[in-house]
Amino acid sequence: MKKPTLLLWLCLCIGLACQPTPPTQPTQPTLNEEDLEMVTAIFEEALVNGQAYEWLEHLCLNIGPRLSGSENAAKAIEWTKSIMEDEGFDQVFLQDVMVPHWERGAAEEARLMPSGTTLSVLALGGSPATPEGGIQAPVVMVTSLEEVDELGEQVKGKIVFYNRPFNQRHIQTGPGYGSTVDQRSQGAMRASQYGAVGIVIRSVSSAFDDVPHTGAQFLVDSIPHIPAAALGVQSADKLANALANNPDTELFLKMSCQWFDDAPSHNVVGELKGSEFPEKYIVVGGHLDSWDVGHGAHDDGSGCMQSIDVLYLMKKLGIQPRHTIRAVMFINEENGTRGGEKYADLAIENKEDHLIAIESDAGAFSPRGFGVSGVEDATLEKMRAWLPLFPQSTVSFINKGGGGVDIGPLHRRTATPMSGLSVDSQRNFDYHHSPNDTFDKVNRRELHLGSAALASFIYLIDKYGL
Repeated sequence: MKKPTLLLWLCLCIGLACQPTPPTQPTQPTLNEEDLEMVTAIFEEALVNGQAYEWLEHLCLNIGPRLSGSENAAKAIEWTKSIMEDEGFDQVFLQDVMVPHWERGAAEEARLMPSGTTLSVLALGGSPATPEGGIQAPVVMVTSLEEVDELGEQVKGKIVFYNRPFNQRHIQTGPGYGSTVDQRSQGAMRASQYGAVGIVIRSVSSAFDDVPHTGAQFLVDSIPHIPAAALGVQSADKLANALANNPDTELFLKMSCQWFDDAPSHNVVGELKGSEFPEKYIVVGGHLDSWDVGHGAHDDGSGCMQSIDVLYLMKKLGIQPRHTIRAVMFINEENGTRGGEKYADLAIENKEDHLIAIESDAGAFSPRGFGVSGVEDATLEKMRAWLPLFPQSTVSFINKGGGGVDIGPLHRRTATPMSGLSVDSQRNFDYHHSPNDTFDKVNRRELHLGSAALASFIYLIDKYGL
């Protein structure tokens, strides 16, 4: 094949140069001094004067855990509304939501029988109570839902013990959680189909302590609901060892959980109005509800306080956004997602136009990057061009795939792009859904670095678009 002549190369180059370039609006960002100075200013302001830590302290220590439908959840809603009003945001309002209302009641009891050894235990969310005197039954240990299917009627009248450990091999702990959590979410429903009288699971936790971790279950009315609880990791080991030594070991379980009628509640929304596109929204949020143990500090008081902090930092630095920036405190993420669904309902009903929705719900740990869903590859590359603006050891990647439970309904139903803040995940599932998720586990600098990462990302999206 002959080499192209110089004339041919020139023609090709001229031809390519003359091709019309599709207009981009807004223009592709460059790493100019203005952007670098602003991102630097955001991080410095967050570290020196950010308010998320002080707000989180009040939320955790003066209000406490905030399960949907509870008195504490109502207090948190009113308090976060007042915080945003006090900061002088352009608009603050509530969105009415009906939420499920479940309470665990008195402290749960679990004992090995006949030894009487006490185990550390928490009811799983939505579990029914045991009979008043508790239940005692033989135990069948499995490591998967499929094993229950294989055993079938052999689990009838027994307590099924799901004992698959957290997968520790992953550097990022999310996949370890994801590969284990089906025992919690589907375990009771699967065992109930074959006549089991209850289940216990090895807590979905990366820690090796004896603190049990609760969480939601998938339950349907057509399958009988049976008592379901989580054991601390060390207690799960005790039960496994007892069964190895004596297959006839039984488990005593006593719980007094109760369902109530759905309760009125609210999403809380604060806004800074856009100067050019006031009817186009950039959302940043977290979920205000938490489980009823611990303080709900990492999950997700931190994400809510960071979201308010984003608006606070922009206002403090005199940033006038082009689009309207919304901080949303979603309700009922933990056991129903009704806040996220209601937000999407109202967005569709009011014909709201959202540029992107961003969620912080991975804990108050050092920011590492963002995951983004629903954008073209060219947009992803555009975002990646911003990475050098972020300080070293903070945001170092922007990957395809990410978001959050609360913003998922808006994404699915309106094709709004969504993004989730990714953080250093090593400790998250040590605390997640457990009594250990308390304010003292939060580091102020890490929390405020997350606020700054969110504010900087939003500043750049607002300036350059998608």
